[in-house]
Amino acid sequence: MDTRREFLKKTILLSGAIGFSQVVPASIRKAFAIDPTPGSTFLDAEHIVILMQENRSFDHAFGTLRGVRGFNDPRAISLPDGKPVWFQTNEKGDTYAPFRLNIKDTRITWMGSLPHSRASQVDAYNVGKHDQWLNAKRSGDPKYSSLPLTMGHYTREDIPFNYTMADAFTICDQNFCSAMTSTTPNRSFFWTGKITDPVDGRPKAHIRNDDFGYGKLPWKTFPELLEENDIPWKFYQNDLSCGGGFEKEERAWLANFGCNLLEFFAAYNVGFSSRNVQSLLKQVQTLPGQIQELQERSPTSEAAAEKVRKEIAKKQEVLDEATVELSRWTKENFEKLSDKEKSLYYRAFVINDGDPSYHNLSSLHYMDGKERREATVPGGDLFYQFRKDVKEGKLPAISWIAPPGNFSDHPSTPWYGAWYVSEVLDILTQDPEVWKKTIFIVTYDENDGYFDHVAPYSIPDEHKPGTGKCSAGIDTEIEFVRLENELKQGIPKKQAREGAIGLGFRVPMLIASPWSRGGKVNSELFDHTSTLQFLETFVNQKYKKSIRLENISQWRRTICGDLTSVFSPFDGKPLEKIPFLDRDLYVEEIYNAQFKEMPSGYQKLSAEQVAMVKKEPVTTGLLTEQEKGVRPSCALPYELYADGRISADRKDIFIRMTAGNQLFGDRAAGSPFTVYAPGKFIDPEGQAELARNWSFAVKAGDALEYGWHIEDFEHGIYHLRLNAPNGFYRELRGDMYDPAIAIQCGYEKNPSGKGFSGNLLLTFSTADPAASREIIISDPAYKKNNLTRRLSGDKETVLVLPLADSQGWYDLSVRVKGYENFERRFAGRVETGKESISDPFMGRI
Repeated sequence: MDTRREFLKKTILLSGAIGFSQVVPASIRKAFAIDPTPGSTFLDAEHIVILMQENRSFDHAFGTLRGVRGFNDPRAISLPDGKPVWFQTNEKGDTYAPFRLNIKDTRITWMGSLPHSRASQVDAYNVGKHDQWLNAKRSGDPKYSSLPLTMGHYTREDIPFNYTMADAFTICDQNFCSAMTSTTPNRSFFWTGKITDPVDGRPKAHIRNDDFGYGKLPWKTFPELLEENDIPWKFYQNDLSCGGGFEKEERAWLANFGCNLLEFFAAYNVGFSSRNVQSLLKQVQTLPGQIQELQERSPTSEAAAEKVRKEIAKKQEVLDEATVELSRWTKENFEKLSDKEKSLYYRAFVINDGDPSYHNLSSLHYMDGKERREATVPGGDLFYQFRKDVKEGKLPAISWIAPPGNFSDHPSTPWYGAWYVSEVLDILTQDPEVWKKTIFIVTYDENDGYFDHVAPYSIPDEHKPGTGKCSAGIDTEIEFVRLENELKQGIPKKQAREGAIGLGFRVPMLIASPWSRGGKVNSELFDHTSTLQFLETFVNQKYKKSIRLENISQWRRTICGDLTSVFSPFDGKPLEKIPFLDRDLYVEEIYNAQFKEMPSGYQKLSAEQVAMVKKEPVTTGLLTEQEKGVRPSCALPYELYADGRISADRKDIFIRMTAGNQLFGDRAAGSPFTVYAPGKFIDPEGQAELARNWSFAVKAGDALEYGWHIEDFEHGIYHLRLNAPNGFYRELRGDMYDPAIAIQCGYEKNPSGKGFSGNLLLTFSTADPAASREIIISDPAYKKNNLTRRLSGDKETVLVLPLADSQGWYDLSVRVKGYENFERRFAGRVETGKESISDPFMGRI
């Protein structure tokens, strides 16, 4: 354990008196320098440590990081009014772009969080149009409500530790929270795989924080599966939240901020915790006196008397309930629990009660120039038991950690969480033999109210025709919230929202381990259930088990990966030098930032500027600049295809979407696809709609075809854009007079016939043997495959387009001479099973 002096020395960095780069990057350098056994894989790990932090969107934290799908995304969606997604407009018509939230020269980290309720999340998303962020995410604080804070983001200069960790290990840039709502439901997905469970015979989506009460929920959690299969696990925290009893600042520094979701589940019997029992005992001891005092009052009016009667009744109700509860949570009743029930309790609620100072706060005094400052810090070691278990070789196979609120990164508290993450790394790397066998996963539960430019993938609604399609066997209803149920379950009409539960918006995920080093990006689609799927894979393969959490829906298992693509076997070769921060770079005084001015880096765009960004957002200088360059990019198990065809009667345009499994076999990933019409489209009710969306989910080895009536598009000119993970993109334009040419985009096989070479195949065929067409292929992004070809109508033409220079990335437009409305655009990356790089066009190189 650190001495008191050593601990305070570390916590000084919270005040800014010492910079992060003097303390934190050392832990990363140490972790990076420890090599595992050559040839080992993630299955050689013996410990998985998982930390879920609070409330940050991906763009908000990492939108400017080199080599991720951030502010340079070349194929981001457009809004209904034609602007790129980053340029959001409020109800007054004012338009704002993303802007930097300077963490050291403004008070932003002391200004509280933004709306992130179910209603505000659904409203910002706006059925996939993604255009209501400024309206839905206004600060609830009147002092800040006029500021476009939702568009604010940080940079490497603001949060250098987070960026340094991404440069050392692997960051996941297609990681979405599970539900379009607030914290606790998303944490339910993270530990249980679902939120919907019947209540009084009616499906109940526990989609709001207040749907979760301590010790109430009945459905199965993942740690129960571990317990049943004798897999050791623990959940570490300084102290619990259930029972309260904290005063003033104590809860924010000492409790677990409600971040241990297991407190809400009946199987864990959290009511036996000493904090809960003490709270109940205090109520039983003090409420009778309070009731007696009220009874002895002499009200001066009938209204005052009625108020006293109501207060007495309320206190009596609390007293009666506390009395019953206190009789339930006795030591005698605890002893009646089965060994399994006791083990669940002890493993779920590992606290630092072995540290005599774990309930204490301390003060940190220092000088800020001529100002004497005083900051509160914990008096004990927040990692006392975790640190002890690591040192004594008692760290279990699976560990979860929950920080106090002030270390959770929640925007309602200063951003001190980087220290907490660094301390976990420091503890894990004290003994190289421990780190050689450890995987450390850091993620976030939801986005708070902060903007992210990637519209989440959603699911078709079986109650509404014309919303998309899924592979057979995927139940969509389990993934929906129905308005009728909400209203009957007591949700006020203004807060009730019908719609898909998820996915929610993108959140950061960093995975540090000996098998995820090298500053890589992983762009497979993940959500919170992906971590559970990874634990299933790890436990089943390492310990020869067959666990499976049935709560996870087939839709999520189809579109969300299991994290295994993050890891690469260690081949013993030295890795490239990571550009760690200079030791002399500092993060300026987070504590002192509360005395700074409000953020002012935003700019309201003029009408001329709005017109400019519609034409060319990059060259205007109005969009946040992302770090230039690429980073190593993990091999992904995707083999995706999406090709269009016009019907024989020329009334419909069809897209066939495929998630192939030729290359990856059983490891092949299914995929979501989102299709949207950027212009006007006539819906089934006859209403014209801009930016209408359709959602699809295709299982690995399956294909779906879906059609649109050409006459439903404005002026009879169809225009569709299709998105899938890792920049997979297709665009189709045309009309009923399209040339009789079928174009298919595929992947060249190796000469052996096994695997893909990394090159693209474009196959052209025509139903008109007499036709001869001239096609024009343009390659504006990578500039290697600009060409023109004359197609003969009597044979199939196959073009092989080399992609070695762009390492598998492509962005091609195909037109046919004489048909000005016709275009097919193909973009993405050819997966070969080998590591590549992030999109060089996105990297501006």
